[in-house]
Amino acid sequence: MLLRRPFRHLRSGGRGPPRSAGVRNGRTIVPRHRPVQIVRPVVPLRTGRLARRPSVWLPGPAPLPAVRRPEGGARRVRRVPDDGRHRPLPREVKALGTVSLLNDTASEMLVPLLPLFLTTVLRAGAAALGVIEGLAETTASLLKYAMGRWSDRLGRRKGLALAGYGLSVLVRPLLGLAGAVWHVVALRFADRVGKGIRTAPRDALIADVVPPADRGRAFGLQRAMDHAGAIAGSLAAAALLAWSSLPLRWIFLLSAVPGAAAFVVLALGVREARRAPADPAGDPAAGSAGQTRSLLSERRFVGYLAAVLLFTLGNSADTFLVLRALELGVAPALGPVLWVALHLSRSAWAVPGGMLADRYGRLRLILAGWAVYAVSYAGFAAADAGWMMWPLFVLYGLHAGLTEGAERAMVADLVGAESRGRAFGAFHLTVGLAALPASLLTGLLWKWQGPAVAFGAGAGFALAAALWLFLWPGLVRGTRAATAGGGGT
Repeated sequence: MLLRRPFRHLRSGGRGPPRSAGVRNGRTIVPRHRPVQIVRPVVPLRTGRLARRPSVWLPGPAPLPAVRRPEGGARRVRRVPDDGRHRPLPREVKALGTVSLLNDTASEMLVPLLPLFLTTVLRAGAAALGVIEGLAETTASLLKYAMGRWSDRLGRRKGLALAGYGLSVLVRPLLGLAGAVWHVVALRFADRVGKGIRTAPRDALIADVVPPADRGRAFGLQRAMDHAGAIAGSLAAAALLAWSSLPLRWIFLLSAVPGAAAFVVLALGVREARRAPADPAGDPAAGSAGQTRSLLSERRFVGYLAAVLLFTLGNSADTFLVLRALELGVAPALGPVLWVALHLSRSAWAVPGGMLADRYGRLRLILAGWAVYAVSYAGFAAADAGWMMWPLFVLYGLHAGLTEGAERAMVADLVGAESRGRAFGAFHLTVGLAALPASLLTGLLWKWQGPAVAFGAGAGFALAAALWLFLWPGLVRGTRAATAGGGGT
């Protein structure tokens, strides 16, 4: 009887209110016929007692006022927050995640082998590698903003993403045909140009097809599959190098297989709803300069970018972590294993981190992730034994899992759809331009004061960025509003 009574009103027929809901004496009437049909998604109902009356708890946006019937023993229907766990992500998000997995598999099949190729095949030194990577990454960072702005003006994202992935797919295998250092410089430069073309439009495309309440989970899935591709590519390169007689040039050529598969998945698996392009003639604010000024006038977004810049200045290249492990006595053969463990931790935490960002807010997850980063860097500074590197690498991966999806979802929450491409471009430009001085600063501090001071400075930058983010006016209130009911940003 106790189980049947709360659901008695679900039966059709019999006496009761009219078939459609209405308002009587200022109170909303719940129809007796199938009221559960209004609930999406359908999940098991939870029953309980509230003020001595049977109550039914339904998922949905919260908070909502109680909906009640006027008869004696009225049931109160309450809404509980819907955390999105029962709502599948759009197919475009899954397709773009697969693209990231395949593309990173292709990239990581050759990037770890590039130093070996330069030194043993082309007889080049570390200086050449530094010039190649520095030029490539700087160019990619500058292009990310330009391509994001262009995608806003065109009203289309997929075409630019296809162009970027296609360029990388074409030029990466050609490294196997390189006969001089300048060939590698040109091809690596073209590969990074492709990354600069595709990154901001791809992130904006994910934000366009996903409702605000699911953006953290969507970006978390994309980052998880990206890290999974890095693991797969590194393991594939190591296996081919160790257990086959293939030369390095053939391994580079084989990277075309997953790269081509990524291009096909993007071309066939992602459908984009056309948006109206910006019309500078009809609206001066829709032009390039007008939208840039509009973006810079968003004080919350500018404050967020400033915090990201401050954090990135203390976020040096991950190769310093491997160097620290080797310095503390970790065997060189275990260096790649540590690298794989780092990417495994990042991949494992990316989706849960995105879901937590959707449930509890982007700002809380970013602050928590930056705090974890500070703790892990303090651990790297204080460590005095090689075994300590293993838990520290896993903890450092947790920081990335908590923040990568939340940081991108925060960008989408703070700007409108018409400026989303350039906003992601500005975000990636900020991260890319700050990465070079961050690694330079860490290297100099390491040389002059030792690794403890270098990693301690990184932890200090992270804490300062977290404090800036927390105190910047409007960010706390704005991010709560964006995630509570699914704002229209």
